[in-house]
Amino acid sequence: MSGRILEDSPNARINKTILDRYLSLPLEDNVVQATYVWIDGTGEDLRCKDRTLDFIPTSPKELPVWNYDGSSCYQAEGSNSDTYLYPVAIYKDPFRRGNNILVMCDTYKFDGTPTETNKRKTCLEVANKCLDEVPWFGIEQEYTFLDFDGHPLGWPKNGFPGPQGPYYCGVGANKVYARDIVDAHYRACLYAGVKVSGTNAEVMPAQWEFQVGPCVGISIGDDLWMARFLLHRISEEFGIVSTLDPKPMPGDWNGAGAHTNVSTKAMREDGGIRDIEKAVAKLAKCHERHIRAYDPKQGQDNARRLTGKHETSSINDFSAGVANRGCSIRIPRGVNDDGKGYFEDRRPSSNCDPYSVVEAILRTICLDE
Repeated sequence: MSGRILEDSPNARINKTILDRYLSLPLEDNVVQATYVWIDGTGEDLRCKDRTLDFIPTSPKELPVWNYDGSSCYQAEGSNSDTYLYPVAIYKDPFRRGNNILVMCDTYKFDGTPTETNKRKTCLEVANKCLDEVPWFGIEQEYTFLDFDGHPLGWPKNGFPGPQGPYYCGVGANKVYARDIVDAHYRACLYAGVKVSGTNAEVMPAQWEFQVGPCVGISIGDDLWMARFLLHRISEEFGIVSTLDPKPMPGDWNGAGAHTNVSTKAMREDGGIRDIEKAVAKLAKCHERHIRAYDPKQGQDNARRLTGKHETSSINDFSAGVANRGCSIRIPRGVNDDGKGYFEDRRPSSNCDPYSVVEAILRTICLDE
């Protein structure tokens, strides 16, 4: 593939202004374009398709169940391919605007059982058992921009940029790349109703992060998946790839995680540090189970990232510490000083399923499983 990547990206070469002629066409007030979004059989990638509604929905329950070809999404055989979409969350559409919507969906097989990559069903069941503890989650989603050839955006084609150091939260054309996409994504998330709370450039050049939360229970999964959809969809328009690979570049470069910040009502109250310490002790006993839940390949992806280097702990050992980014669990300095707050689980990979992460954490710290 050619090295002149942005010029060769089919999407980047399309004249985007032509689309405005058609998006500005008036529609009847009750006509709604709904984009159904779902997780495919990889457990990492998202799919979408559109349908027209003749009413303005106010709840996912009002939306029709739909189907798709599961055999083309790694979720069914061609001889019995119908797979079903059950709407679970509605967001405003930042692309079409108006009354148009994005719809996050669960996926189910022909016999009514969840597909293998539908982790939301059991996560919701667990979250409902923990309602009294009011668990809050915030996830720091790291990702990397790639050229159309799979090389990090802005990196020399036949070499490497300077060593890590100046890029984290950097400013300047020699330190950060594609801030336009970051800002577009940030604004689109806010418009859509995703509870995005911030963004920053990360340690490796072409690597960025956005934060979602704090969200109560299951909503962190809905919001993070929709934020990922918006990231991929916006990057598509720029002709750039956004990857959630936890170690996109081997060698002396930081990987990408989905650091998960967790608190319960008791942790947030005075003296909550004791509840945080109890939760950490429970997590220490279930390290292997959590590692399997924290990436879609049951730990194989994270093995490339959790090496004990580059601000990570070893995948083989559990550790915890105050303000220590080399631990499995970090208790922020401010939390330790205040005696209440939250803890950060630094083990989830950037391509984790947040539903699986939330379920594993709640089972351990709230249900004592």
